[in-house]
Amino acid sequence: MVQVPRRFNRLKRLKLQILLLSQYGALKSFPSMLSFILLALLAHASPIQCKHPHPKINIIILAGQSNMAGRGGVFNDTITETLTWDGIVPPECQPNPSILRLTANLTWVEAHEPLHADIDYNKTNGVGPGMPFASTVLNKDPNFGVIGLVPCAIGGTNISQWQKGEFLYEQLVKRSQFAMQSGVYRAMLWYQGESDTENQQDAELYKDNLKRFFNDLRFDLKTPKLPIIQVALASGPGAYIEEVREAQLKTDMPYVKCVDGKGLPLGPDGLHLTTPAQVTLGRMLAHAFLGY
Repeated sequence: MVQVPRRFNRLKRLKLQILLLSQYGALKSFPSMLSFILLALLAHASPIQCKHPHPKINIIILAGQSNMAGRGGVFNDTITETLTWDGIVPPECQPNPSILRLTANLTWVEAHEPLHADIDYNKTNGVGPGMPFASTVLNKDPNFGVIGLVPCAIGGTNISQWQKGEFLYEQLVKRSQFAMQSGVYRAMLWYQGESDTENQQDAELYKDNLKRFFNDLRFDLKTPKLPIIQVALASGPGAYIEEVREAQLKTDMPYVKCVDGKGLPLGPDGLHLTTPAQVTLGRMLAHAFLGY
């Protein structure tokens, strides 16, 4: 065997031995020795480090009813007598490779409007606050990373339908827990309450039901300090709008913020936010989120 000075480390010595053996013609005479040396080289080689192709996703849950699902740009087509989305997507809502959405079948895809098309599928969806929220966060903090939006909002729902054990609550938890496998919870954006303005008892119980919902969700997601940013109503079909708004503005819970939607422009139905209003709301939510 050709001798190699011991000042070389083991890997270098093996490489040099191969070189010297080839010069002496020894490899032709000892094919088994070549196999042994190659195996030794592989055994002592440094492992290849593979960087995970998908960094952790910053998960933002979107929940509530129609103004969170998005009705911006939805109008009543008098010819077909159906609600139709005008398809106008403002710059703040354009697709971005760093903004993903979790589909109804639990797949991450690049987000685009309408975010809730396959979630609130019985309704006509348009522009909501989710995309402008994400765009604003990334513009303000370019190093924030990938945002994963988890749409869960369903139009026309009452706070009682979001209580633990109800279908909407369990779906919200299921989708959020699945999203968690790819990232970390950063916040929930919550815009709901219009349906609770129609009944006095619903309005009076709203605050207690809301706080119970927030507490149960944090417990089930194992995130007791989950930031929640809710929207105080901009509108409502019933007579108890102010009672629900007061409950929202005075929730008085840790890590819960409230942005006031009052005064944001409404569409012809007097209930749903216009596309420009949704863009403004998205920015408001982003500024509140970045203030945590």
